[in-house]
Amino acid sequence: VQLQAYGGGLVQPGGSLRLSCVASGSIFNIYTMGWFRQAPGTHRGLVAKYNSYGNTDYAEFAAGRFTISRDNAKNTWYLQMNNLKPEDTAVYYCNAAVSATFDGRIGPIADYWGQGTQVTVSS
Repeated sequence: VQLQAYGGGLVQPGGSLRLSCVASGSIFNIYTMGWFRQAPGTHRGLVAKYNSYGNTDYAEFAAGRFTISRDNAKNTWYLQMNNLKPEDTAVYYCNAAVSATFDGRIGPIADYWGQGTQVTVSS
């Protein structure tokens, strides 16, 4: 299973970006999917995610500005980020808990990470 993140870049304060994450491989089911971020000198932390019940969880800083959405048929999820601030500058990582198939059998649920995409908010 591989996760590939897209959509980072440089944006001015107040601007918007949309990140995408595509999961590929021998996927049986995706149980949770989300976005985390890590700024220099900080720990990686939650931005937004779908939990195993299909409900959304947001970090406090993301509520009202960021929206997570998904397309289950495409194993893809998105993070729409609006009204971006310089403090949103970080590497954004997509994450998912996935069970994959191996030789026709369903494997255990495992945690997967994308490669990270840089978001820089600066004038």
